Amino acid sequence: MGRARGASTPRSVACRVLPALPALPAARWGNCPLASLPALPQLPLPPATRAQWPERWLPEAVTLREAERQWVRRALALARRGLGQTSPNPAVGAVVVRDGVVVGEGYHRQAGGPHAEVVALQHAGPRASGATLYVTLEPCAHWGRTPPCTDAILQAGIRRVVACTVDPNPVVHGRGFARLREAGVEVALAEPWAQAQARSLNEAYEKFITTGIPFVTCKAAISLDGKVATAAGQSRWITGPAAREAAHRLRALHDAVLVGVGTVLADDPMLNARLKAGSRRLRQPWRVVVDSQARTPPQAALFRPRGPAGPVVIAVTPSADPGRVEALRQAGAQVWQLPADATGRVDLRALLQALGRRSIVSVLVEGGGTLHAALLQAGLVDRVVAFIAPCLIGGQRAPTFVEGEGCRALEQAWRLTWRKVRRLAGGELMVDARLSAPSASWTG
Repeated sequence: MGRARGASTPRSVACRVLPALPALPAARWGNCPLASLPALPQLPLPPATRAQWPERWLPEAVTLREAERQWVRRALALARRGLGQTSPNPAVGAVVVRDGVVVGEGYHRQAGGPHAEVVALQHAGPRASGATLYVTLEPCAHWGRTPPCTDAILQAGIRRVVACTVDPNPVVHGRGFARLREAGVEVALAEPWAQAQARSLNEAYEKFITTGIPFVTCKAAISLDGKVATAAGQSRWITGPAAREAAHRLRALHDAVLVGVGTVLADDPMLNARLKAGSRRLRQPWRVVVDSQARTPPQAALFRPRGPAGPVVIAVTPSADPGRVEALRQAGAQVWQLPADATGRVDLRALLQALGRRSIVSVLVEGGGTLHAALLQAGLVDRVVAFIAPCLIGGQRAPTFVEGEGCRALEQAWRLTWRKVRRLAGGELMVDARLSAPSASWTG
């Protein structure tokens, strides 16, 4: 998803006295208000988890005062600053308010670093005692890379906690709220609009933490008639600089970029995120190629990118030529031998499961059309992003966004729900959509 922008701080909140984190502009999600987004599917928990943390430990949603809504918006805006940096953790923001004034705020900057609640409490110092904490996700109550946030909240003397949503992680789900309630802290959930925004913010985390499979986005730059190249194979450039810059920002927000070997042979891409100077991006995505027979050239641009780049993974089947496999290893790639599907190609579900085991939470698929079709057919796609150029290419042999056999009947078409449509500086449209039944691809 694109990096949404956060809410400005109202004058009455007096955040401008806090130098560490400047105020953010008003929150928007293109032309679509986040409050109108459909609810994500209800997430089942293992029976043991339900017994350990009963539903009664989950707080009720409360009606917030207008000032409180501003502080919740601020927390959501802060959380967005961490997008693309915190994986495999969720992006979280927190605001500490005492006597109607913000005395501390913060967000989770990267995995292994302090959580948003701790940053905000450190910012507030002794002023946190008796204050209210507004946070975008349920505070954790377990030891991971860092101590439990609930301990820090209790030690700081926080009187009330308002969270936007329950943590879907079965290890946490309800446990943080229960720990705070047992200690006498008032706990509440924010209003439905805030819950929707918080869950949308961490939709990739929610899928990953409940299934072990990354959240998958299929992306393409296409003409108005759906072509990704001419019949002669020319694809550079269908879209202009503004769309390509947006595509690099999209790469920067994902843990891995995935392509088929056909895209490597045709376009010789580097697949790294090349952002403007001054970007806060700390990590580069993994670069993954589905290459059943190890046909990727060892001299491909993947192995000599311009600027920083993540590791290269080549996914092959057991029938791949050992000599070519070794040449790819010598070139610097990790070569993963995975099971073949019924067609003899890499089993895509097995590939995603392997990525999930390595804490890859989100995957951006950049083609080609055959790979997009195979992922859709397997029910593995969650999101579609298309950069649509104001041009027509035509031609029966010109490749399209989704190839394969397609649907024989309209009833079998993959239905989408629009999330965002916006016009870019070059005249292109950026269309951001979700599969209408995402639970179909969350079956594990």
